[in-house]
Amino acid sequence: MNFSNKNHKHKISSMNQVSKKVILSVALVMAMGLTSCKNETKQEKELTTQVTTEVTTEVAMADISFGVRGNCGMCKSTIEKAANKVEGVANATWNVDKKNIDVSFDATKTDVMAIHNAIAASGYDTEKVEGDLEAYDGLPGCCKYDHKMAMNQ
Repeated sequence: MNFSNKNHKHKISSMNQVSKKVILSVALVMAMGLTSCKNETKQEKELTTQVTTEVTTEVAMADISFGVRGNCGMCKSTIEKAANKVEGVANATWNVDKKNIDVSFDATKTDVMAIHNAIAASGYDTEKVEGDLEAYDGLPGCCKYDHKMAMNQ
């Protein structure tokens, strides 16, 4: 009977070890499954954030065109530099022949009048703001434009 009792205890011990291994295996599989789901949710969230950011950026951009008086390539450089210094301006191109400027800008960071004022501060008349006279007097001779010349042709 003593032998039978030892054999029975050994079987119970073996079953306990097997049960522990099964429980640990099930727990490990569940943990891996939960981690996998969590990562997929995180990736979906990041993708949604990225798309939202791109759409917001596209919506905020605005394009304008308006007249600016000037004469030459040096005027072009000064006018474009003044417009491009305005925070939010992505691109500014002044056309010497047409006497107008095309500007792309972020409407959440600046507005049309800020661009007009920056160009006027550099000495050039725009459709809405007269150029600063002191800045105009400091322009090179070739840049002294007629204050009555047509703009935005």
